Amino acid sequence: MAKQTAAGTANRSAAKPARGARAKARPAAYETLGVEVRDAVARVALARPDVHNAFNETLIAELTCALQALDAEDSVRAVVLLGHGRSFCAGADLNWMKRMAGYGRAENLADAMALATMLKTLAGLSKPTIARVHGAAFGGGVGLVACCDIAIAAHEATFSLSEVKLGLIPATISPYVVAAIGARQASRYFLSAERFTAAEALRIGLVHDSVPADELDGRIDGMLRPLLAAGPKAQAAAKDLIRAVARRPIDARVIADTAERIAAIRVSPEGKEGIAAFLGKRSPAWAPATPGKE
Repeated sequence: MAKQTAAGTANRSAAKPARGARAKARPAAYETLGVEVRDAVARVALARPDVHNAFNETLIAELTCALQALDAEDSVRAVVLLGHGRSFCAGADLNWMKRMAGYGRAENLADAMALATMLKTLAGLSKPTIARVHGAAFGGGVGLVACCDIAIAAHEATFSLSEVKLGLIPATISPYVVAAIGARQASRYFLSAERFTAAEALRIGLVHDSVPADELDGRIDGMLRPLLAAGPKAQAAAKDLIRAVARRPIDARVIADTAERIAAIRVSPEGKEGIAAFLGKRSPAWAPATPGKE
């Protein structure tokens, strides 16, 4: 049973709990994950460090289950996805792939659908998500990065869409990776399977920031502060808005849809509270308590 913490200890870039933070560990129900909730933030750690956090059917099922449970929990405002040990995620477990190669098309389709569902669950989460990337992010690991709303990588992180080296294709992750880096960059990295650096991942849009390994947790904490200060229902609506308008022509249907969305949220309880708080020069009800003002 994997230890239920959010921090790996195998190298300097493993996650560390914030000093003085109140921790609330989730039940020890997972074999391949570490899940911890601290001050409204869930840290979900892939916990198979001996295989660089590679996917197998158990990890896929448990990550899907954990994400669904966290999305349903109102006290959780954001989710950070990370990896124990030396790597973020090395993609598919070779032993799992070997087993699947011995199965028929129907079994492989069911298995692929489970992976696709996990990715869709992560990408469709109503709460903000941050990928904390260190070490290797290969294959499906790149897919996890692309599924998160925000990705921050250590300078030493390395990336590869390595599937074609094995005679395979990055099929289930492709919608998310192409959305992140565009078709032109996908053409290069899907076809070459070459490794690339965190600096290149930043250049092509896969990650939003790259920092020294010992600054990774501090950078993520800094990103969480504005996320926790925003309205949770507004964030969920904003995520849905992005999905609704991305890569669509600006036509009458889109214009009408966006007008409907802002009209609805203006008269929502959260919208009214946010405007009242701004006009009243106070913090809105959802904002974290400020030390000394509780």
